[in-house]
Amino acid sequence: MAVPLLTRDDEGESRPTSLVIPEGWRATQVYGAVDKVLALPAGTTKKSLAKAELDLPDDAEGNPEGYLFPATYPLGENPTPEKLLSAMVDKADKRFTGAPVAAGAQRNALNVYQAVTIASIVQAEAATEEDMGKVARVIFNRLERGMPLQMDSTINYALGRSTLKTTAQDTKIDSPYNSYQRMGLPPTPIASPGDEAMSAAINPTPGDWLYFVTVKPGDTRFTADYAEHQRNVAEFDRLRQSASAKAEAAK
Repeated sequence: MAVPLLTRDDEGESRPTSLVIPEGWRATQVYGAVDKVLALPAGTTKKSLAKAELDLPDDAEGNPEGYLFPATYPLGENPTPEKLLSAMVDKADKRFTGAPVAAGAQRNALNVYQAVTIASIVQAEAATEEDMGKVARVIFNRLERGMPLQMDSTINYALGRSTLKTTAQDTKIDSPYNSYQRMGLPPTPIASPGDEAMSAAINPTPGDWLYFVTVKPGDTRFTADYAEHQRNVAEFDRLRQSASAKAEAAK
């Protein structure tokens, strides 16, 4: 959740002085947080995009997804959605267009926007910082082999939700973000990646992995063998069903 930092005005009422945007937030979540912290009607920040004149890369085509950098933003005097969004995009621009990221992207035959897109998937999929480099490697290995990415996070993005389980029906949706049916990267990032995810995207961990699944918290299993992956998925399903049954029994 967004974390507004509070102070008291001359009348003793608390008012926010800063807004914290967490890593992995989608643009829609950022818009909602800005509306809330500035006490604006829902939808105001999203409508302000047209006049915000954000300094986005050409590939973004005016969509700031992935470029609303996660950080703490002071509200300052007379804060507006345009000012806050510009600050987020400016910070992303400084982080993403510097020499390390640009060189890392080029080293992997990517442009910076593609690297940010990969980093956004890594941010959404990886449970730990250690796993980020491995998830990035799975993405690269699949792209190099002409395999669909098959990332549940892109399905979640298309459906505007967050869930740990993607159904067969979900994978049939007609969306450019359906990485089960569409080849290559999604057309935009799917969230705002932090520094660790960006580093993983340009410096993926060496390995031959093509599959991964988080069987339980702290236990993400990577493999290049499909049969082994199927066994891991089956264990994930068993644990999820067992937890669901226990929850029902406790009611």
